[in-house]
Amino acid sequence: MRERRQGKGYIRAVLLLLVIAGIIYGINALFQSQYFESNKPKITLKERLFWNLNTPLSIPISDDSGLKSIQVFLSDGDKQIQIPQKEIATLAKNFTVAVAFPKMGLSGKNGLLKLTVKATDVSKWNFFTGNSTTKQAIIIIDDKKPEVFPLISSYGITKGGAGLAIFKASDKNLKKLTIETNFGKEFKPTPFYKKGYYAVLVAWPLTQKRFSAKIVAIDKAGNKTRSRLSFFLKNKKYRESTITAKDSFINGKIADLAEDRPNETKNLTPAQKLDYINATYRGENNKLIKDITSKVDQNLLENFKLQPFYPLKNGKVVASHGDHRYYKYHDKIISEAYHLGLDLASTKRADILITNPGVVVFANYNGIYGNNLIVYHGLGLYSLYGHCSYIAVQKGDIVNAWEVGAKTGATGLALGDHLHFSLLIQGIFVRPAEWMDSKWMQTNITDVIEGAKKMIDK
Repeated sequence: MRERRQGKGYIRAVLLLLVIAGIIYGINALFQSQYFESNKPKITLKERLFWNLNTPLSIPISDDSGLKSIQVFLSDGDKQIQIPQKEIATLAKNFTVAVAFPKMGLSGKNGLLKLTVKATDVSKWNFFTGNSTTKQAIIIIDDKKPEVFPLISSYGITKGGAGLAIFKASDKNLKKLTIETNFGKEFKPTPFYKKGYYAVLVAWPLTQKRFSAKIVAIDKAGNKTRSRLSFFLKNKKYRESTITAKDSFINGKIADLAEDRPNETKNLTPAQKLDYINATYRGENNKLIKDITSKVDQNLLENFKLQPFYPLKNGKVVASHGDHRYYKYHDKIISEAYHLGLDLASTKRADILITNPGVVVFANYNGIYGNNLIVYHGLGLYSLYGHCSYIAVQKGDIVNAWEVGAKTGATGLALGDHLHFSLLIQGIFVRPAEWMDSKWMQTNITDVIEGAKKMIDK
């Protein structure tokens, strides 16, 4: 009988321990759940802000378990006002506070405000009161737009070509200064001559029917000023041509370039291979060039004296810039592309001259361009040399005027020894003919720079 009682007692003890363990486990699980999470809400708010009082401030707030309440206060030093907020959706984990300056009650005449934001979540932590975060910021009131004044520019710009503009822009809290165009490209200006003045080379892509550009200045408070750049627009028609691709071409140069992308081209028909190299692979090569040549240094530019580019002594033009080429194979148009540069030929392995000083930013193989050299000359202007048999310089080298940078060849998509010569402005190919013309450079570049200096020095 005693043994039976002892057995029952043991079972009761075990059951009690299991119940206790279950309770402890349940309590522990409960406190580890989101109902009792202990992470405070996150308020994304800088300690110092600029505000124009017109555009509401946006302040993101997030929390792991969900937000319960948000309080926002503005103070001008004399009075404090609570800014009403829209209702928070149930268990919303992300919320954006919109702070609008109240129409009555506060004065912004001293130029400063203090912003206080308090957020509390739905957690049952802290004896069911939840987790809270409070952040404060000093707001500097700035309702004055940046000042922008166009100074001087090239008289005209030709479709496919370039133009120079010099202007003044000032704001003690200036945040962004750019040139916006009608085709989505933004050109970055370079500080010029004296503080507050800027110079920018702009380009009109040959594929764009129209061109317009505006200086856009934005300060830290969000005030924005726009001012149109004035150029006389000169339209230009570019040549169209049809090239018949022979089997020898596809089985030769196209097949050689296809070996750069074996996985993508191994199962393609001759026509598909032609299109892949001429369109897809060309696009990859041009993207690399665009990425490299879109950069602009921000050092103060005092002078921009260039000589007309003359990269190949006694070079004869064998293909023009801007040609729109259609590639036909077996009487069917397979592909198309623009020829973005001049093809110049003289003798085999002729010296390629870097006419103007600069820094080498690329000296490597680049698909259809073969061995490819790119040199930066300042103000967003780059010169490019393709199909080289040999490159004599390396990336990072500083080159002098008339230094031999490479030798002509037939690497890449080239059927004979020649130089493919291009010029680019912030990633946009432009007409080499302009930069090889001393009169054009004098009128559109040198005279503009010297004229701007005289106006600034007055």
